[in-house]
Amino acid sequence: MFAKAFRVKSNTAIKGSDRRKLRADVMAAFPTLGTDQVSVLVPGKEELNIVKLYAHRGDAVTVYVSGGNPILFEVEKNLYPTVYTLWSYPDLLPAFTTWPPVLEKLVGGADLMLPGLVVPPAGLPQVQKGDLCAIALLGNRAPVAVGVAAMSTAEMLTSGLKGRGFSVLHTYQDHLWRSGDKSSPPSLAPLALDPPDLSEEKESVQADPALQGDLRRLTLEGEEENGEVQRMCEEKSLSEASEDPSVRDLNPDPTDSKTLQEQMDELVQRCFLHALKCQVRKADLPLLTSTFLGSHMLSCCPEGRQLDIKKSSYKKLSKFLQHMQQEQIIQVKELSKGVESIVAVDWKHPRKGSILEGGEVRMIIINYVKRNDLVDADNKNLVKLDPILCDCILEKNEQHTVMKLPWDSLLTRCLEKLQPVYQVTFPGQEPIVKKGRICPIDITLAQRASNKKVTVVRNLEAYGLDPCSVAAILQQRCQASATVTPAPGAKDSLQVQIQGNQVHHLSRLLLEEYQLPRKHIQGLEKAPKPGKKK
Repeated sequence: MFAKAFRVKSNTAIKGSDRRKLRADVMAAFPTLGTDQVSVLVPGKEELNIVKLYAHRGDAVTVYVSGGNPILFEVEKNLYPTVYTLWSYPDLLPAFTTWPPVLEKLVGGADLMLPGLVVPPAGLPQVQKGDLCAIALLGNRAPVAVGVAAMSTAEMLTSGLKGRGFSVLHTYQDHLWRSGDKSSPPSLAPLALDPPDLSEEKESVQADPALQGDLRRLTLEGEEENGEVQRMCEEKSLSEASEDPSVRDLNPDPTDSKTLQEQMDELVQRCFLHALKCQVRKADLPLLTSTFLGSHMLSCCPEGRQLDIKKSSYKKLSKFLQHMQQEQIIQVKELSKGVESIVAVDWKHPRKGSILEGGEVRMIIINYVKRNDLVDADNKNLVKLDPILCDCILEKNEQHTVMKLPWDSLLTRCLEKLQPVYQVTFPGQEPIVKKGRICPIDITLAQRASNKKVTVVRNLEAYGLDPCSVAAILQQRCQASATVTPAPGAKDSLQVQIQGNQVHHLSRLLLEEYQLPRKHIQGLEKAPKPGKKK
């Protein structure tokens, strides 16, 4: 609802009678809140404003603002808490958990699909269709979104966790959140549930596999696909720019060779490309250039830096956009007198930060060499290095000594300069791209006290699998104790440990039910041989 900028109709201080009515409405809508808590949420003397606005789709919304932050909003006489309120009362609503990469889609206006849910060992909260719910990210109980359940919990499980689960109304980082102090969610540990006593068979978790939300299929596009390694261009992503010491702050540094104007030119272009890549969609076009700057480019500026086009060499936004139009990235037209809009975007235009397959990188290099006539006339197997190629692939001690390179050496060096990435796709969701190479699920056997064998499984999280849910399923199937512990030497990663050699059960679960490719699992050969003692 607030994925795009809204229009404010009025902003007035609340009257005493309206303040009392609001308290009564809050207690009726959220009966779990005590009288004292309601008094804190809707204070008696502190400033409290009523803001009437129109969302970008035309919905009339009433927002209640206290202490500079929106605390509640009302749509069609229904009262909803904002994320600022939920951070103070995280258990106010039934909470569902999703994966951190999903947040970007929710902020962009998408609803939460059921395949994106993380199902805890205790199961999903019980809700009915139309119930108000909170959405949190895995590992932090602080809600990041407010939505309405599109179906009951029973219907979610019956559907096999497929389809639309929640209509999302408001999220962290949307425009309603931006109207407040723009603080980040607090770090709240998930509620500790009493774990089952794995030493007692009678208390083992009887997890129904049909109810496990992690039984979803994956498509992995990794380094083996099409025989090429997917790589990301060497340019740092904008989100890392503020943390990367190689990216200088805009304050002039006497040791920095770049002028303030050159740094601003670079920042303007980075914010422009990042806004196109991560925020603007085809449905948003035509898009007013002023809206593109205010609602998209400025929000892409890293913390600690300030985007000011007047300090760049372009001086005006219109001149910069004309330059981008000459680069054939966008098309700008004057749809009404004196008002310009972006009417088209070349989404396939090669940009910094784009993902390229090895074959695409080779073709770009070959075309560049041919276009600039760099093939050695005497030996077609050698390529002459121009200043651009020298800066890209040569070490400092080679700058003045290496003038030519063989084709294979040139291509290899270029590929080595790029950042490898891998891509994981869940049904109904946009692909998730991460840097590095994906680690396979690792299955090992270990000896414990009294010469007992245990099966250890690591790296489940990289494939969207919840180690706690996997442990619960294996415990029920193997009739053996299973524990979840931090994986040694791996930050924020868990491992599952099951008594005995249970590799055959794992093989059936990962290959047949989760539909994982065999090439991404190592250790399946350790299953016990038929007829031999485990």
